[in-house]
Amino acid sequence: MKYSKVVCIGRNYAEHAKELNNPVPSEPLLFIKPADTLVPFEDPIAVGGHSCDVHYELEIAVLIGKKLKNADAVDASTAIDAVGLALDLTLRDLQNQLKAQGHPWEKAKSFDASCPVSAFIPNDNLDLTDLHLALTINGELRQSGHSSQMLTPIVELLQYASRFFTLNPGDVVLTGTPAGVGVLNPGDQLNASLANKQGQLLTVSTVVQA
Repeated sequence: MKYSKVVCIGRNYAEHAKELNNPVPSEPLLFIKPADTLVPFEDPIAVGGHSCDVHYELEIAVLIGKKLKNADAVDASTAIDAVGLALDLTLRDLQNQLKAQGHPWEKAKSFDASCPVSAFIPNDNLDLTDLHLALTINGELRQSGHSSQMLTPIVELLQYASRFFTLNPGDVVLTGTPAGVGVLNPGDQLNASLANKQGQLLTVSTVVQA
């Protein structure tokens, strides 16, 4: 399946909102990354070409398998073709400047290659409320979260997003990042994992280069 746009959910973990001194939203915060942001997770992440610090944000990614518009819970649930992991790379200083000026975030969030994404595993009746994601950098645990901690669960996120724009087959939905985000430095070794009660579902690694 060819990937298309990326729909992102901001501040879907309360502790992440708090760590950036952002208010916890009362409803999902949506923004979009274009298809050119998508690159394989295993590709090296180049940070040297950016004037601002590049921050990592690990997220559960959902691959849409059928068209959704004003979806109900059943349609949204059956539209989830597969799940994986993604990094929502962010130029944090630039994002803060744009926010302070009341401007959109696209330059800080939607630059080319800002969405490394793993291979997807089929949604074979996965319990979407029982997914654990974790990120280690140079062997140190930096992020650890669970889908049960999401302010808005995955199926409800799809319902909500489909009220505002159509989700099409090949769209990727990022479901929010847990606390622990931070800057990437050349030479950093990243290892990410997705698991449930049955065990490890997915592991993926990459490296940061200048």
